[in-house]
Amino acid sequence: MTRPFGSLRTRLMASYLVVVLIGAVTLVMMVELLAPAYFEGDVRSMNEMMMAPDMTMDGMISGQDMPDMSHGFLTPTVEQGLRDAFAGSLRRALVVALLVAGLAGMAIASFATRRILAPLASVRRVTRRMAGGSYEERVELPAEVELAAVAQDVNALAQALDETEQRRVRLISEVAHELRTPLTTIEGYVEGLLDGVFEPTPEMLAAWDREIRRLKRLTEDLGALSRAEEGAQPLDFEELDVTELVGQVIERLRGQFEVKGVTVEIERGEELRVRGDRDRLSQVFINVIGNALAYTPPGGQVSVDIRSEGPDALVRVTDTGLGLTSEQQTQVFERFYRADHSVPGGTGIGLTIARGIARQHGGDITATSTGLGEGATFVIRIPLV
Repeated sequence: MTRPFGSLRTRLMASYLVVVLIGAVTLVMMVELLAPAYFEGDVRSMNEMMMAPDMTMDGMISGQDMPDMSHGFLTPTVEQGLRDAFAGSLRRALVVALLVAGLAGMAIASFATRRILAPLASVRRVTRRMAGGSYEERVELPAEVELAAVAQDVNALAQALDETEQRRVRLISEVAHELRTPLTTIEGYVEGLLDGVFEPTPEMLAAWDREIRRLKRLTEDLGALSRAEEGAQPLDFEELDVTELVGQVIERLRGQFEVKGVTVEIERGEELRVRGDRDRLSQVFINVIGNALAYTPPGGQVSVDIRSEGPDALVRVTDTGLGLTSEQQTQVFERFYRADHSVPGGTGIGLTIARGIARQHGGDITATSTGLGEGATFVIRIPLV
């Protein structure tokens, strides 16, 4: 059942009319209370003035023509007639004024209501189109500051959804490519075997194994992304040394650094004990350090600094790679985002997964950069025991 005042338009109209009604009632009350007293005072002043000696003796009223003035210049009957005439005229004027004020109030209330609700109707239209997938829609900013702020928020939401949709479409394309490459390779080997073109060899089986591992890694990454964003990543907590764990990760990646011609340096001090999942934290460090390697050109350098700061263990990963703009410093942690699509490998979800795992441990990951071409620094914080 629809409530009588469930509509914002009805409420606004009613509120404006209530204001007009209160003003009209106040006006009538004040006039009814004050006007007779003011009129009575003016009549009395006029009567006293007409009774003054200079008014009766200067020839205005001769002695023969002077009426009985025991009650003043104006007789009680005349005064009462004036009062009645004034009161009647005043009430008629008030009725006309109230009617005019009511009509003007309704017109102004209708105009103001339309002026306020028009931008909201525009917001509603845009949000409906956004719900249908039209993320390129934008709301025109109204003149009112408060409504303009709402419109700006809706436009910011639309832009964020549009960017996310573009990254999603791009990811689907990239995932399809990642799946197509190993499947095409495996399909070629299978067709060759079926056609008797070649016999299975250890090299062929090793190639199959590599492609299958690529498929497995991709599906695991997508699953890890979903769990990390939902905070549902299962964790096996234990007390461990972050310094030792980062050192092990670097040793695992050292071969990749050497192949690409990028040097890696690690600066570490005393052990830093944290409580966390060894495998998941290793994944965090692999993703962050591997990302620095991917975006650092040959001849560059990646530095890893491990230290404590307050209640946290800090792992600072600094590279001499492509660098980041101020916007990219937050965008790099969004799903499917890649700062440079020309860099081979990756689907833009590694840093998202890493940050999700770090937050599950009560920590976080942030990125800073002085600009494009100036390299970037990623800081991983994990609470100390």
